[in-house]
Amino acid sequence: MIYSTATVPVNPAGETPLTKDQVWKGLELKARDARLFLPPGACTSCDVTLEGPDYIIREARIQGNDICEFVSFVPQRKVSFHQVRGPREGVIVNELIEDADGTLALSFYCLIGMPGVEPGSKAEQDAQAVFDSEDRGYAAALRSTLARTRQLVADGTIA
Repeated sequence: MIYSTATVPVNPAGETPLTKDQVWKGLELKARDARLFLPPGACTSCDVTLEGPDYIIREARIQGNDICEFVSFVPQRKVSFHQVRGPREGVIVNELIEDADGTLALSFYCLIGMPGVEPGSKAEQDAQAVFDSEDRGYAAALRSTLARTRQLVADGTIA
């Protein structure tokens, strides 16, 4: 079982500030089309197949794997990606946190199983190391999500 967590500031020094609403819109776009947020070629398809008032179901091809996710939304707070089919199963959460001073942070946490992989095996340990890696793991993915959101704000896609 893989458990990982990371939190990064939304508005570090030197970056164009983002509002809570802009970050939320970025997270919604990421949920609807991962191609906009992953490196070129990493996600070759991402289609919403069903939609409700606070969820979507999406089918995607990411890193060569077919994935089905139930994505739930708590508006202005969190997006949970429930991976129900693919090489991993479990939940990945992106949560927007605002402290008492109004400072924003973006947090990631996950609990993921790897069907068919022996618990505690080298394969599971290697996957855990990637999740926790500062330059390839989810802290990097959070920073990339915020950078892409800034680009979408700059080009007018996000107001």
